[in-house]
Formats: sequence, structure tokens, C-alpha cells
Amino acid sequence: MDRRQFLAASSIGIAAATAGCIGDGRSDTGAEKQTDVDAQAEASAGERERANRGEITVSASGDVEAEPDQAVVTVGVQASGESADAVTEELATGVAALRKAFADLGIPRKNVEEGRYRVHPARERDAEGFEGAHSLEVTVTDVGRVGEVVDAAIDAGADDVGQVRFTLQEETRATLRRDALDAALATADDEAAHVADNRNVELEGTTTVTTGDIRVRPVEEALSSDNAAADGAPPTEIEADPVGASASVTVTYAFAE
Repeated sequence: MDRRQFLAASSIGIAAATAGCIGDGRSDTGAEKQTDVDAQAEASAGERERANRGEITVSASGDVEAEPDQAVVTVGVQASGESADAVTEELATGVAALRKAFADLGIPRKNVEEGRYRVHPARERDAEGFEGAHSLEVTVTDVGRVGEVVDAAIDAGADDVGQVRFTLQEETRATLRRDALDAALATADDEAAHVADNRNVELEGTTTVTTGDIRVRPVEEALSSDNAAADGAPPTEIEADPVGASASVTVTYAFAE
């Protein structure tokens, strides 16, 4: 092969290779364009589907009740004297008597907590000396013993019988909170279904759920020394209303027209 033939062959090879590169580039570009077309088609289908769907938003609440299984009784002693030290000492003696009375009832020490404590100059006009008060908060898990606790406190010298708060233990409280939330959601489902039936549309599911405060409401009863049973009488009975809980939700449902 002479020089002219070699150059011609080389030129043909280069041209063929270049054509191959161009051809491959065109093939890749075509695939990319087809992918873009498919994506646009899917997006358009999704937009059309969303355009044919609507939403119903419902706000609802749920209320439930449970019998209390815990009570916190607030009782204490008061004192007055010429000096702050004298008042402090009298309060300490009184509270010690209360603690002993609760221990005699078998109430665990951890269930008898400090309440309010204060010692200050006498506040009434022209009064002299000091006065003070010291209270304890006694937790009982048998609410039927509340009257017994009040009687024992007064017998031990309590002259500051405040209140009893009927509430729930942690496990019962958590269960009641969930029950309140379930009740709110069930109400929302019922109301959304009613709206959908009224509008002749079919619900397709939930899109968003927002919960509000879930509140448990203890029952409080004011007490006084008049609540105590007389000597020889059966223990005082103090009845309580059920403890309530409430929850609120806002739910959005999708529907197809």
C-alpha cells in the first residue's frame, strides 16, 4: 500500500469512528428525552388525580371518665407564740404527731410529703408575736381510706384540714388519656363519614392528624374538722365523683369525587 492509499484508509477509519460516536450520542439523548417525557406524563397524571380529589377537615373532642384510684389528703397544724422559735418548735411537735398517726395506719413514709411551711409575724391588727402553719400531703391508693386518714389526723391534733384531691395512679391515668384520644378520633371519623355521605363522595383515607391538649381533671373536695367522725362512730366516709379526661383532634380526610 502506498502513502496515498494509507492516508485514504486512515481517513475512512476516522470517519467511521466519528460517525459511531455521533450515533451513540444521539442514542443517549433519545433515551433521556423519553425518560423526561415519561416523568412529565406521570406528573401530569398525579396532578389530574389530585385535581379530582378533595379534602374534609373535622375538629372533634372526646370525653371519658374513670373512678379515682388515688387520693391526696392535705392536713396540717397551726401555731402561735411570742417568738419564731417557739412557733417553730410547736409546729415540729404537731407534725411529728401527725406522721406517727399515719405510720400507725400503715401508710408508707414515702407517701407522706411536705406541704406548706411558714412562720411569720402575726398579721392581725395590734397582734404581737408570731404565727405559722405546717401541712403534709398524704397519698393513699385506697380511696376508701380517705375518711380514716382525716379522722386519724384530727385525733392527732391537726387543726388545718385542707382538702382531698381524688385522682389517678400513673398507669390508670395513661389509659384514660388514650381512651379520651380514641374517643375524639372516633367522633372525627363519624363526623367525616356523615359529611362524605351527605356530599355523595367516598373517603379514601387520612392525610393529617393534629392533637390538642389531653387533660385529666382531678376531683377536689374541701375538708374541715366537721368531716371527722365523733368518738366511737364509724370512720368518716368521703365519696368522690369520677375523674374526667378530655382530648381534642383535628383530622383531614381525602376523598374522591
